[in-house]
Amino acid sequence: MLRLRSCVLTHLHPAASPLHRLLSAAASPSSAFAVEQYLVDTYGLTRAQALKASTRLSHVKSPTNPDTVLAYLAGFGLSSADIAALVDKDPEFLCAGVERTLAPTVVELGDLGLSHSEIACLVSLAPAKIRRRSVVSRTQYYLSFFGSSESFLQVIKRCPRLLSADLENAVKPNVAFLQGCGLGACDISKTCLARPRMLVTNPERLKAMVANAESLGVPRGSGMFRLLLRGGGLLSEENFTARMENLKNTFRWSDTELITAVSKNPMVLKRSKETLESSSKLLISEIGLEPAYIARRPSMLNYSLEGQVRPRYHVLKFLKGNGLLDRDRDYYSAFKVTEKVFVEKYICPHNKVAPHLVEDYAAACRGEVPTNFRFA
Repeated sequence: MLRLRSCVLTHLHPAASPLHRLLSAAASPSSAFAVEQYLVDTYGLTRAQALKASTRLSHVKSPTNPDTVLAYLAGFGLSSADIAALVDKDPEFLCAGVERTLAPTVVELGDLGLSHSEIACLVSLAPAKIRRRSVVSRTQYYLSFFGSSESFLQVIKRCPRLLSADLENAVKPNVAFLQGCGLGACDISKTCLARPRMLVTNPERLKAMVANAESLGVPRGSGMFRLLLRGGGLLSEENFTARMENLKNTFRWSDTELITAVSKNPMVLKRSKETLESSSKLLISEIGLEPAYIARRPSMLNYSLEGQVRPRYHVLKFLKGNGLLDRDRDYYSAFKVTEKVFVEKYICPHNKVAPHLVEDYAAACRGEVPTNFRFA
């Protein structure tokens, strides 16, 4: 055991003093075990991290089990940085039984089809959950639900809580409710991939989300219904109403225009108040677009204001002002195209008469909008 610990310590801290390692490994079993110092010396935790972690390890009187866990993690392929982060996140992981819990759990996860590296990733993402054997049955359910280990790990990274959620009394009833709303299994998994907390949210809150969608005239089971669940997901009825009212006031929309905009672009409900105010100021006050025009084309609210909308507006303003572009040319058609298409359509054709247009547009994209775009 002493030799094993020495080897592992060498692997994790190759720059550490050999004498220091020898003295640490040879400490008398009868001497008091200083867990805080152990965490600093062995895992490289900062003094503050070790102090915080040690309060959850006050019952540990010997390095024997932590050393065994350390050796298991190192042998499993986790780096010293990974292990330090894991211990900082879940100090009690060092108290887990390797033979009793960790090793059998890893074997069963492998039997479900997870690769060695995927299991290592799962251990790093949710160490506290891996200490419970029930993680296997939940992993099995979610692998089937999301359809792949890649999607499963993506979801767990965003919502580790799923691995401790009550499948029978929380997750499955919510899935059944969504199925009752006309969503198929694939639709539900894709929606929950974007909003994983939807699986464990309070059933009454889930019903409120559906009611919010229906209040906009969006039929259950439709593609827009799915988008609205993703965009307004987990908003309480009060929060939903407040955001709708803010949108209406910010863009000077009528009730009909508000419903049109949100039903076409539900993700606008996730935009911050400050971002929406900046969009309104640029689109309505500066560019001069009508509120109704924006309501019919709400996807423009997803575009980067400073990196896309404002620079392109300055190009169109320059071209229109100098007779190089029809004054009635639609702004939205210029805002929505890819960068490549925009340059080919609005920049390149004018290289000879406006040779500085490329340079001025590049400056505008960097936030350095020239006072006037130049002809020569």
